[in-house]
Amino acid sequence: MIYSHWMRFQPTWVLLLAGLAPMFAVAQAPSSFAIGQAPVSQLPDGPNRETVQRVCSGCHSVQMFVGRGMTREQWGGVVSNMIGRGAKVSDEEFDQIVEYLGKTLPPGKQTGAGPAAKAPERPKNLIDQAGSDDKQVVDEEAAARGKTVYIAQCITCHGNRARGGDRGADLVRSLVVLHDRYGSTIGPYLAQGHPAGKPVTLTQDQTVDLSHFLHQQVGDTLRTGPYNNVLNILVGDPKEGKTFFDGAGGCSHCHSTTGDLAHIAGKYDPPSLQQKVVFPQDRAVARKGPTSPRKPLTVTVTTPSGESVTGVPTELDDFNVSLRDASGQYHTFARGPGVKVEKHDPYAAHVALLDQYTDKQIHDVVAYLETLQ
Repeated sequence: MIYSHWMRFQPTWVLLLAGLAPMFAVAQAPSSFAIGQAPVSQLPDGPNRETVQRVCSGCHSVQMFVGRGMTREQWGGVVSNMIGRGAKVSDEEFDQIVEYLGKTLPPGKQTGAGPAAKAPERPKNLIDQAGSDDKQVVDEEAAARGKTVYIAQCITCHGNRARGGDRGADLVRSLVVLHDRYGSTIGPYLAQGHPAGKPVTLTQDQTVDLSHFLHQQVGDTLRTGPYNNVLNILVGDPKEGKTFFDGAGGCSHCHSTTGDLAHIAGKYDPPSLQQKVVFPQDRAVARKGPTSPRKPLTVTVTTPSGESVTGVPTELDDFNVSLRDASGQYHTFARGPGVKVEKHDPYAAHVALLDQYTDKQIHDVVAYLETLQ
């Protein structure tokens, strides 16, 4: 399953590990320009540059953008995360910002802030700084030899990728492996008895080779590793997907394959289509063509006198409810005895399904939707 939506809800330490926290830093007291920042007018020319300047300049300088070439989808993930951390961005502004950044700062393009400027070096993140200064450099040939040692001695309990299982620990997270340098901790650990009372006899060269292989697995498990490539997810049964769509999934109660979902497969690639099924409110999901407006959460407040008002909430907590109705008029209510508040989440059915459907059912539905070309 490919659920990239997780990024919007990660704590700061996770973003630091990924080297992304500087991109998401939000100033405590935004102003037109932060002290020491370069003028945002130095952003490259392009449609919607003014929107980027207006929305982003309160917290970010031009250096935060320059030299960070990314795809439109990657920029969408950045902006979505900022929205999750409190940035006020409308759907229209979201599209304009992501479109501008995707076109003017694509992957591999570096734009200086002046004739003599150059892209800033990427700041070191916690992964770069982890461990001691003698961090092991993996020898690929030694790792290949170590793989044969691993298959002979370890794979039965620790799995194909050293991620563990019912019979053995996850070696990628093992402190013995993470502290090891060229067999310094792995060798003594195996020699003293592993599994319980059963020493593993390896030569010094075999121990070093095994160390290289295990450190290779640690590196490959990081988000930049080869295991993070998008997989082929069209593995479901379209017929069973249609049955679930029309039946147990309840999808047809809100959607129509000849209406809002007509030709849906031509608007999203399979991974994006799957994410859209699971997280339809995610604005960062890549779409071929203009994005559709996001449906807002609405609330209906009924007072003890029977007055009823419906609108989009601007404040909703245990004490007060504030909203704007369809005409734009602002209303605020104190919550208390006799005040009834009903929330109307257009995506509630999708959220409820997260606890119900299986991976197979998701893949079946995506396979079915992929037939709607």
